[in-house]
Amino acid sequence: MGFQAVAGQSKAKRMLQSAIRRNSVSHAYLFAGPPGTGRKAAAMAFAQTLFCLSGGDDACGQCLACRKFEHGNEPDLHVIVPDGSSIKIDQIRDLQRELSYRAAGSKRKIYMMEQAEKMTPQAANGLLKFLEEPASPVVAILITDNPHAVLPTIRSRSQLVPFLPVSPEEMLETLLKEGQPELAARAAVHLASGIEGCRALIPQEGFAETRNVVIQLGKDSLGRLPSAIVTAGQHLVKGGLGERPELLIPLLSLWYKDLLNVQAGRRDRVVFIDQIDWLGKHAFTRPPEAWVTAIELVLEAGKRIRAHVSPQLAMEQFLVKLQEGYVLV
Repeated sequence: MGFQAVAGQSKAKRMLQSAIRRNSVSHAYLFAGPPGTGRKAAAMAFAQTLFCLSGGDDACGQCLACRKFEHGNEPDLHVIVPDGSSIKIDQIRDLQRELSYRAAGSKRKIYMMEQAEKMTPQAANGLLKFLEEPASPVVAILITDNPHAVLPTIRSRSQLVPFLPVSPEEMLETLLKEGQPELAARAAVHLASGIEGCRALIPQEGFAETRNVVIQLGKDSLGRLPSAIVTAGQHLVKGGLGERPELLIPLLSLWYKDLLNVQAGRRDRVVFIDQIDWLGKHAFTRPPEAWVTAIELVLEAGKRIRAHVSPQLAMEQFLVKLQEGYVLV
């Protein structure tokens, strides 16, 4: 796959490729950042490049080592994941035992630990002893979304590689090149923290349905209140949409943000691009303040749902306040 397959994260890729070029690869790295930002993909690209026989700063994808790696047949790559809710001391002991054997013809061995913050205290101390006396051909890649939950002495012995949320524009470009459906991709890049999160969200059951309901609810909310309440009730109760507020609330806020963007002449930022004609006709029916108020009210409804208020009641209150807000404006 190589670094070219990793979306965004130019700083992280630059750090890693520079270390390869200068032949100064550290014995331990801490890949830290929010889930979905490409940490695992970058770790795999880094590992493949270190195994690659071409000697460049990115995997060639053609040599025997690259082909073995891409088919999951690299014996000197070891991946550790939590056993249940944590990474246990026995897993660290097994890893140390595996790494004590001679490498199968490659220059180094690599171990990759996902959710490194979930190590038990015993496991963390066991890994620390291993890091304090590193075997030169061994490279550790620890992946975490919370570096401060990793033992400080482990952090101090690892080189931090930060992973930042990728911009929606970068993610959309990547997703479209992959052939992902544009309508879903335009929404997903505003809901997920990274490209991997988008790829997981787009085919998720209920995502397309929730998007369609938001379009209907968004349109009804600007018309007659009874019609909007009926729409909300049908889908929140009968359709089970109330069980997915984590999709409904942010998508609905994006709907009103689209109206604001159209009014401000920023049509290139519109998420519901298939509704651009309708949005264009209605964006100027209210002042900008009304759309800002609508977004605030949606977020308030989301807070009420998270506080265990009935989703149907929270949405009905939202619709009533929205109508009142328009009257006041």
